[in-house]
Amino acid sequence: MASTGLMLPPPSVDQPFMHVSALEGGNIRILCDLVVDGNSQGESISCPSLAFSLQHSKTKSWAVFDLGIRRDLEGYTPLSQERIKAMKFDPVVNQTVAESLVKGGVYPHQIETVIISHLHWDHIGDHEPFTRATFVVGEGCRELLTSGYPIDPNSLFSSTALPHERTKFLPLSDFSVPIGPFPLALDFFGDGSMYVIDAPGHIGGHINILARTSSDGAWILLGGDSAHDYRLITGEKEVAHSIDSSGRVWCMHGDKDKAVENIARIRSLLGIPRVQVLIAHDSKWYEENKGSAAFLPGTIPPLAA
Repeated sequence: MASTGLMLPPPSVDQPFMHVSALEGGNIRILCDLVVDGNSQGESISCPSLAFSLQHSKTKSWAVFDLGIRRDLEGYTPLSQERIKAMKFDPVVNQTVAESLVKGGVYPHQIETVIISHLHWDHIGDHEPFTRATFVVGEGCRELLTSGYPIDPNSLFSSTALPHERTKFLPLSDFSVPIGPFPLALDFFGDGSMYVIDAPGHIGGHINILARTSSDGAWILLGGDSAHDYRLITGEKEVAHSIDSSGRVWCMHGDKDKAVENIARIRSLLGIPRVQVLIAHDSKWYEENKGSAAFLPGTIPPLAA
């Protein structure tokens, strides 16, 4: 793709960055016609539910982005369990995020920050092993938690999905700087090493991470559920939607128009040198990289100049 003319901030002298590693977080099966237009009805694909560890190059502090899938599905709300069966997601968790960390030589109690992209079941995992971490979510998650199960027995979201006393909600006012194609971002550590990005469209509070992966200009965008198929990022496919008998539009995103706008912003990153994009359910990337040094204790290699 040709350069879009967009720029990301150049590195400063002795620029801090993040060592980013993939973490196993379980796998699910997704019906393709729920995700992209133009697929044969009933076709499905096995997808990862990727999480990521991020270690600051200077302070050596550890953060994790998303917690994947719980092994014990009984830990989800009754409605979530019903939805998992009805949608034939068929989750398989050979390794939880906590187990992936330990396999990579990092213990969950060492993690200082857990950033959750959003509160869907295949991203919230199990917070209990992370006994010291502050949990960071978008402000839009607050209402989903406070009105969640069992307060509302028919909620998809659990009011205990995150530890209340250690959860920080990011108000939109915190997203006070633009970066590249994104109008609303938060310089998380205040040193340009990692930005939390407001990523509207999927569900309330959905956020992404844009992190430097080298001191000399490489970046990675961790896109959560901004898209469920990488072909939506490249523009090869369009977001699937359908209209039911009552005229209601059904889509994997709560607000399809905002989701498409956000996907277009992410797509524009592909025109910037040394920027890579990863989404949580990228089956192609996973098949090419599972078991590789991209997973902890290794790191995802920065794109070369």
